[in-house]
Amino acid sequence: MNRLPDPAASRAVLIGTSSYQNLEQLPAVEANLRDLSDALRDAMLWGLPEQHCAVVPDPGDASAMLDPVHRAAEEATDTFFVYYTGHGLRDADTADLYLALTGSRESTGYTAVAYEHLRAAVRSSRARRRVIVLDCCFSGRAARTLAGSSDALAVQVAVDGAYVLTSSPKDRVALAPDGELHTAFTGELLHLMRLGLTGGPELIDLDTIYRVLDERLRAKNRPRPQRSHENDIGRLPLVRNRARADHRSPAGPVLDADVRTAMSVAGLKLARLLRARGRNRDALPVLRLVLGEQAQDGEGTTFAVQLELSEVLADAGQMREAIEVLEQAFHRTHKTYGPEAVLVCRRLAELLQESGNHLQACEVLKHALDLTQNGMIPRPGPHDLPLTESGAAGTELRRTSRES
Repeated sequence: MNRLPDPAASRAVLIGTSSYQNLEQLPAVEANLRDLSDALRDAMLWGLPEQHCAVVPDPGDASAMLDPVHRAAEEATDTFFVYYTGHGLRDADTADLYLALTGSRESTGYTAVAYEHLRAAVRSSRARRRVIVLDCCFSGRAARTLAGSSDALAVQVAVDGAYVLTSSPKDRVALAPDGELHTAFTGELLHLMRLGLTGGPELIDLDTIYRVLDERLRAKNRPRPQRSHENDIGRLPLVRNRARADHRSPAGPVLDADVRTAMSVAGLKLARLLRARGRNRDALPVLRLVLGEQAQDGEGTTFAVQLELSEVLADAGQMREAIEVLEQAFHRTHKTYGPEAVLVCRRLAELLQESGNHLQACEVLKHALDLTQNGMIPRPGPHDLPLTESGAAGTELRRTSRES
């Protein structure tokens, strides 16, 4: 393996719980998620596109933790990377490993998520390479259990055909040392990724990461990591070695994706500017071009472009095509959640009603209401494309539903 995983065909899910109702708080987890996400998306390290790196902070239930994992597992074809940081728990009556949620309690596995469920989600992925990194803490009985066998955790968390790397700390102090921004394990991982390895290879593989972390954590008298792997996946390069970085070196294939993203954003802004000036006819080919570029890039179409295009088509009297555009977007709302998904449902229902398809409009609205009532709408990120009138989507959905 002499190249990095393809960013366009790879996915990462970073999960972390820092705030707890019944367990000790872990403020370092928040920094872990933020900085590891930045490192994986850094074009000089791996260059994973932002939309391919899902961050799940403070999940409150099993669905919030595992749904993003299942979605990414379906999408990844090259490499699937899953990371969890937070409290690791053991049930009082079993040796099973559990990943803590915000409301988890010590020695009560049923208040947390069984690691077996995360392992099953990763195992279901069709990705050629699968990587799990666990930065979990253990206390009480779990610490005593692991102390007797250095391989206990590695055996339990193993996944067929995957590489599993775990911090395996024996107490909370070792997980998050006082005065340090990150947990002990993730702090060393980020240090290696950011600064590289002097005298090391151009690409740093998983086995090298393990050996370096083991050496550095041992030197600091901190719990040593464990690993489980099969099929030589440990030779998989994960990041470029920054210590060997050359300003003349290309940043990697992610640049193509970045250019396409920038073109899409610019195209959407141009189309909206043309519409604001009453030039809908000129905006139409711009939106078609943006839509085609995104489909060609293999990332599917964004809701923002589809919504804008459907409005232009409807204004031009091309109602059938406008509905077709939104129907394509509607199918994606079953896998992609957020305020954009609700707005797609609302607009599609409006067009269906105008066309006399009232029953279909009601079904679309029911799906949208399910999204809102089930809490499947995350907060929009700072890089989300702006959507017109999206703030009133929920109110309008309920109003339209009553009217129909």
